[in-house]
Amino acid sequence: MKRHSLANRLSLLLSLAVMVIFSLSGIALYHSLAAQIGVRDDAALLTRIDQIRTLLRDEDAITLIQQKPRLFANMLGNTESLLVLRFPGQPPLIVVNPGQRPVPTITPVAADQPLALSSVHHQVSEDGTPFISAAALTSTRDGSGEIEIVTGRLMSDRTQTLNSYRNQIIVATALAALMVAAISIALVRRSLAPVRHLAAEADAIDARHLAPRMPDPSLTELQPLIASFNQMLSRLERGYQQLSQVSADMAHDLRTPINTLIGQTEVALSQTRRVGDYQALLGSNYEELERLAKMIDNMLFLAKAEDASQVLDLQAIDLARLGDKLQDYFDGMAEEQAMQLDMALHGELHADAQLLQRALANLMANALRYGDRHSTVRIFNQGTALMVENHGPAITEEQQARIFDRFWRADTARQHSSSGLGLSIVRSIMQLHHGSCSVRSADGVNRFMLQFPD
Repeated sequence: MKRHSLANRLSLLLSLAVMVIFSLSGIALYHSLAAQIGVRDDAALLTRIDQIRTLLRDEDAITLIQQKPRLFANMLGNTESLLVLRFPGQPPLIVVNPGQRPVPTITPVAADQPLALSSVHHQVSEDGTPFISAAALTSTRDGSGEIEIVTGRLMSDRTQTLNSYRNQIIVATALAALMVAAISIALVRRSLAPVRHLAAEADAIDARHLAPRMPDPSLTELQPLIASFNQMLSRLERGYQQLSQVSADMAHDLRTPINTLIGQTEVALSQTRRVGDYQALLGSNYEELERLAKMIDNMLFLAKAEDASQVLDLQAIDLARLGDKLQDYFDGMAEEQAMQLDMALHGELHADAQLLQRALANLMANALRYGDRHSTVRIFNQGTALMVENHGPAITEEQQARIFDRFWRADTARQHSSSGLGLSIVRSIMQLHHGSCSVRSADGVNRFMLQFPD
């Protein structure tokens, strides 16, 4: 399918608009002119009848008709006119009919009645030319009775004038459309120069150069588009940077257990070992493989959670029962860390049960892992907001801004075996629920909050 440029389309639309406007204006003017000429011709025909009426009233009608027949022909002033003078019901006294047209049969206006435009009758000849006619009675001075006057005229001149006017309108409309098309193409192309400039700017942006932004356009109409485009570039830049960081962190986190496995295996194979040494090696390798499996499982979960087609199984969840289940699961870990759990969940919450349990479990594991020994981890809720608090090292504002990013961990936490995916999983779960997650650190207390929609 052939694509047309915006300049050509706008020019075509402008040309069509001009043609429509000129055509409608021409049609209106044409009909107005036709109506005015028609009224003028009708009035002229009635004036001629009125003149003949006056002449016949003031003169001896029979003598005048017999002696001066050309007088009436001259009064017509047109070879396409028709005039018949006769006594009603009798043969014509005079007939002026150069065109040999049939005499119309119409009812004459009474002698004592004035003539009006409604007295004119309109017909169409065989060739389509309009023909107007009128008839009237008039009394004569000699008292010989009333004479009927029948007159008419073929409107060839009017038809030619209107046809000429119509042709001029068509030519003027066509020329105006062509002129508008030519002018609009030049104007539109000049007006679209900023768009071509922006296209050139956009063409220079690629994966290696995401920092540049589109300049503020001179056209007001383009400002919302450019603002949205720049916001999109900012999101792409952040996403690309995060992807690069994720790739680097992933390589680092995968390399450590793999190097450990390779190193321990090389040492074990360098010489013959006792059965106990091999068993210890297998146990150590099992722990590293389990860590790798957990990391891969978390990455797969994140990929699935960010899929827009993921469907949530929303249901009413008894938070108290969920709290008891989580407390039974984490009591052992809390005991190992010499910490206590204070579970105070109550009420109901509409969410996906498995995802909610995983989000809370990740927060509790994080709180137990990084909390101070001999302290208490509190898990409670305020309506649809769930909180997990622990006492531990303060989290700076910079750390709070990145703590939910993938593979991100504070430097002081590098010694732990965490993969750095737990909190990013929490954020993905909250995004699926159209909720939010946040962290606040003050006075030695770190609070993580999950805010679900009401």
